[in-house]
Amino acid sequence: MQRLKLLAAISVAAMTASSAAIANDGLLEMQKNASDWVMPLGNYSSTRYSELDQINKDNVGDLQVAWTFSTGVLRGHEGGPLVIGDVMYVHAPFPNTVFALDLNDNGRIIWKYEPKQDPNVIPVMCCDTVNRGVAYGNDTIFLHQADTTLVALDAATGAVKWSVKNGDAGKGETGTSAPLVAGDKVLIGISGGEFGIQGHITAYNISDGAMAWRGYSVGPDENILVDPQNTTHLGKPVGENSGTNTWEGDQWKIGGGATWGWMSYDPELNLVYYGSGNPGTWNPVQRPGDNRWSMTIFARDLNTGMAKWVYQMTPHDEWDYDGVNEMILADLEIGGETRKSLVHFDRNGFGYTLDRVTGELLVAEKYDPAVNWATEVVMDPNSDQYGRPQVVAEYSTGQNGEDVNSEGICPAALGSKDQQPAAYSPKTGLFYVPTNHVCMDYEPFQVSYTAGQPYVGATLSMYPAPDSHGGLGNFIAWDAAKGEIKWSLPEPFSVWSGALATNGDVVFYGTLEGYLKAVDASSGDELFRFKTPSGIIGNVNTYEHGGKQYVAVLSGIGGWAGIGLAAGLTEDTAGLGAVGAYKALSSYTNLGGQLTVFALPD
Repeated sequence: MQRLKLLAAISVAAMTASSAAIANDGLLEMQKNASDWVMPLGNYSSTRYSELDQINKDNVGDLQVAWTFSTGVLRGHEGGPLVIGDVMYVHAPFPNTVFALDLNDNGRIIWKYEPKQDPNVIPVMCCDTVNRGVAYGNDTIFLHQADTTLVALDAATGAVKWSVKNGDAGKGETGTSAPLVAGDKVLIGISGGEFGIQGHITAYNISDGAMAWRGYSVGPDENILVDPQNTTHLGKPVGENSGTNTWEGDQWKIGGGATWGWMSYDPELNLVYYGSGNPGTWNPVQRPGDNRWSMTIFARDLNTGMAKWVYQMTPHDEWDYDGVNEMILADLEIGGETRKSLVHFDRNGFGYTLDRVTGELLVAEKYDPAVNWATEVVMDPNSDQYGRPQVVAEYSTGQNGEDVNSEGICPAALGSKDQQPAAYSPKTGLFYVPTNHVCMDYEPFQVSYTAGQPYVGATLSMYPAPDSHGGLGNFIAWDAAKGEIKWSLPEPFSVWSGALATNGDVVFYGTLEGYLKAVDASSGDELFRFKTPSGIIGNVNTYEHGGKQYVAVLSGIGGWAGIGLAAGLTEDTAGLGAVGAYKALSSYTNLGGQLTVFALPD
């Protein structure tokens, strides 16, 4: 009887998303229900904000562990669970197990899906075997497996409805990102920027998995889905062959631009927003030119995939500053008027605020004072340097066209922030950003391309930024209208978890040592901390069940920062340079894979 009730509850929750069609119609309503957590980043705007306020700044210090759940996997646990009615959906790193848990029955496992994947995909996963979560829509759970398979699972039973291969692991293409369900489509990107792939975003029909469209990051106009006259870059048409004419010869064919980050969606504009990653190879001497459209924010029409506008943040990237971090959509007061804005904290250390309708650049300021590779981003629309970062020659990694070791570059390749998503509170008007305070030495070397083999071409060493007293991270509050840090909390290690802001005037985040922390949204004063069994690189979320608010987070050290522990690496330059910087982590935490759920005492 209990199982029948659960199936009925799931079906009812899905009816709003099932009819003819448009799953988005249901999700538009479901995202308004603060009791659930229906998308990886909370809502289409990726704000990671909850209206729940039962847990607030006055009582958050009383939080206790309500229950826990082990995933059975000892690798990096990024992402976080979804909550749909009485069911929680939890995912794990490779082999990408998915669990449906009954919230009415002490987290009993309703069903478990464990794909059988070729373990040979593990060596071509760049920075641990992570997965950033599942998506929900139309009574279906969508999972992007490591081997690039996109699978649609019946939300009530876990049965496979359909599956489709999104890439070729033999070429270094892998799946680590969370899908986005919008309209009658499910969208997914591709990982593999270190293997000379061509990045792309692909839309599949929810009903049967048929491909609706695919837009590449680099290549001919018809492949990247741009209109030379109607797709704009900083207000001007991109012109013909924009995706090939800043590459030397056919270098674009192995040009990278992977799309393994987060996606956002504005239903009023019908635009999907996401970023592309680094160009291949990491050795900039081997690929002269701007290397468009790697390192770029894309705004694409959901129905057709055509790009309305693009903005390249780091032309001719020389530092591996992937542009894939989340795009937070918020209406902000800028220059005396309310602008439909997009806020993006890039790996390159600049916090960008753009008009999400037109792509106009409104703000571009450093959100970590240590950033030194560029002095500024030119904001004068009349300048031929408009929108371009002004690179400091000393920190160029392709100096004078030669392979030299450039020292003291800030930030390191893992950026002032990597994929760990920020949060935005409309109540305070502030963005809460988990950051890395890390610098590097970067020495390129010549590398040749072989399909399925690493196409990196650089050796890196990472270490704390100067004047940081050895600390590798900060958790900051950011004013995106002014481009200013309001407050900053130093941490001994990078803050690699996703933040959560709530209507209770509390902001949550996790640390690499394993602490879940709660701070005052206005002042940053610490209100609560609890050490979970392993380092936290997952994203904190919250939900309400049975009239009670809960806070949930996955712990399990790994990801790029924790790759040394997760994969047993010891050389300082291993893990693309990260192992040396985070070697001390082994003194504070250990491998794990656990969901911890907190609540106030009864």
